[in-house]
Amino acid sequence: MYPPRGLPPRRPKIRENVNEAIRAREVRAVFPDGSVEVMPTLAAVRKAQDMGLDLILIAPTAEPPVAKAMDYGQWRYEQKKKQHDAKKKQHVIQVKELKFRPNTDDHDYDFKKNHAIRFLKEGNRVKAVVQFRGREIAHVDLGKKLLLRFAGDLSGVGSIEGQPRLEGRNAHLIISPVKTAGGPKEKHEKPKSPAAEPSAPAAALQPEAAS
Repeated sequence: MYPPRGLPPRRPKIRENVNEAIRAREVRAVFPDGSVEVMPTLAAVRKAQDMGLDLILIAPTAEPPVAKAMDYGQWRYEQKKKQHDAKKKQHVIQVKELKFRPNTDDHDYDFKKNHAIRFLKEGNRVKAVVQFRGREIAHVDLGKKLLLRFAGDLSGVGSIEGQPRLEGRNAHLIISPVKTAGGPKEKHEKPKSPAAEPSAPAAALQPEAAS
């Protein structure tokens, strides 16, 4: 297939740091039998190709650079697999939103509370939102009380970020997961941590409860 008129022909894709694309004059070459030789790059490339392999630069900043004789396709597969495994281990913190009404019944409340507990244990943040419709906006205090009750019920697994805020016809509260790192290792601190953690949300909620 020919390229469209007026466009230059496509250049063949060069595999960077592989075989003749390695710019270093000499490399520390590692071969499948375990032998290691410091030799001119072109000589190492020829020796790898005689084995039916490619010479791949794996440590370009070393002195001299380290190259390994191996199959390029297999090496690419292993690199992609490592990147995939690394992404799986990474945890992206998300903000999970749960919506309430000022008159949310107990069944719906418990259902969403259980969801929030699961979200927090997974390391995510929870945004609890109370929506006011029509004349319900006159009872903002009911929405705030519901949010503070919600935060109190989650005090074992989460801590609130500030106080409930009213934006338009919505009141919301952010709850972050409680950090538990180091708890199991230091057994003598276990009796202190449960008493210290719940007290923080309780102290933060007292001014609102009074209002």
